[in-house]
Amino acid sequence: MVKEKIWSRDFIVVCLSSFFMFLTFYILATAFPLYVRDSMHGDQQQMGLAITIYVVGGVLGRPFSGMWVDRFGKKKMAVIGMIIFLLACISYFGAKGMALFLIVRLLHGISYAVASTATSTAATVIIPTSRQGEGIGYYSMFMSIAMAIGPALGLLLWKDHNVNVLLTGVCVIAAASLLFTLGIRLPGQKKERDEAAVVVPQPEPVVEQKRGWSKFIEPKAVPISLVGFILSFAYSSLSGFFASFAEEIHQTQITALFFVVFAVMIVVSRPIVGKVFDNYKEHYLYYPGIVLFIVGMLVLSAAHSGFMVLFAGMVLGVGYGALLPCFQTLAIKLSPAHRRGSATGTFFLLFDLGYGFGSYFMGMIASFTDYRVMYEGAGVVALLSAVSYYILHHRRQAKRSALPRQAGVA
Repeated sequence: MVKEKIWSRDFIVVCLSSFFMFLTFYILATAFPLYVRDSMHGDQQQMGLAITIYVVGGVLGRPFSGMWVDRFGKKKMAVIGMIIFLLACISYFGAKGMALFLIVRLLHGISYAVASTATSTAATVIIPTSRQGEGIGYYSMFMSIAMAIGPALGLLLWKDHNVNVLLTGVCVIAAASLLFTLGIRLPGQKKERDEAAVVVPQPEPVVEQKRGWSKFIEPKAVPISLVGFILSFAYSSLSGFFASFAEEIHQTQITALFFVVFAVMIVVSRPIVGKVFDNYKEHYLYYPGIVLFIVGMLVLSAAHSGFMVLFAGMVLGVGYGALLPCFQTLAIKLSPAHRRGSATGTFFLLFDLGYGFGSYFMGMIASFTDYRVMYEGAGVVALLSAVSYYILHHRRQAKRSALPRQAGVA
């Protein structure tokens, strides 16, 4: 049997659209706290707000973005989201006061939620059904590459403390993302245009209308998204506090290299991760992944040398690289096909919430103790993710599988 093709022209386009969008995010996540401190004379709380308010915007936009993607179309919402995303980047040029700056950050976060939900949903449609795990793994790999390049590029653009250089670079990258978004083609679009004049319109299939909160949230994606929430809570300790931890243990020279190693291990392991998901049960991917993630956190908490820190980055990269596409793919596979947008939005909503809450509480742990205790705590939180995975997903799946066998025996 011939494998269906993943690396099509349309898949590459949607991956590049996502890559440049996430690259913009990581550049600003690194440079804007420094901009707030150096140019706007903000304190540590205001430096944190530069990131937090963006996450808040993303959380506010996620529930609506999934519903809009399902209702108005994936490409349309991707283009609208990216246009607003680019306009927000341009608006920073005029956002001189702290209040106006934070308002633009909030709107930027909302546009990011819409654009990323739409492009992620479009990717799931373009990827062959038989290779969803592998395809989504490759798609999220582009986010990992952006995560490795973005911080270094952000520091480079802010090297001379010239905000105009920083914002010009960001606007160019956001414009590139919009151009690739405009080039996205979804399966059936060309055929529908060619046959529109001759095909007799058929009545739309009757789809059950969701009511209340389920219009915005896909209920079937919630359990696995809650597991993702817990993982993101633990992961926030890496992205938010590693630089300070490296300074505390006198290893600042490897701060950037840690994230490069982390991202490289995600990229290297991604082909294996996708094939395991598509050919075996997701449990074969999740449990080794979470064990590696926990071990990586504990090694990091005990690290005293650059070698141990980088070794922890390697282990964490493999573990995290197995878990993120696993969660995202499951959220989509467990949900109805016509609710892919809502399922994607639900997953990222809870993932973003975990990141936001985690940044706050992990920071509290570090302020009352130290960063080593914080990373030990992150390992414990990751262990809770394993417990929640078994209760919310593994055990439920086992019960569903047992029902047909019981019916057959009866």
